[in-house]
Amino acid sequence: MHISNVSAQLRTTDIASSIDFYTTKLGFVLEFQYKDFYAGIRAGHHVFHLKLVDERDPTIAFVDEHEHFHLYFQTDDACAYAEFFKQRAIRFVEDVHDTAWGTREFVIKDDQGHTLYFGQTLHASPSHAP
Repeated sequence: MHISNVSAQLRTTDIASSIDFYTTKLGFVLEFQYKDFYAGIRAGHHVFHLKLVDERDPTIAFVDEHEHFHLYFQTDDACAYAEFFKQRAIRFVEDVHDTAWGTREFVIKDDQGHTLYFGQTLHASPSHAP
């Protein structure tokens, strides 16, 4: 047996706005759309899902309160992505910064308030050093 992929799902009260945010603002690709209810967004080799719901995603407040994230996008150049997003007037929660655990990251919010991290590995963590 083999698992070939795992997909996350974000809830949205306005699927058209969310599709627009991820495709027009972030430059991702609409992989599929099922009516006005469900969609898949491609980011690199991965697809996450959007689902239309009646009420704001209750995890948004929890994530904000406890400094979690909804999605983490691994990239090879966090600074280039940050600049690309700044040119599109994306609001940053945290600008590009280096972490103690060896990554360069920044944080944004999507149109619904989901927290999105973008990170780049700078070097192997001490536990992975040869």
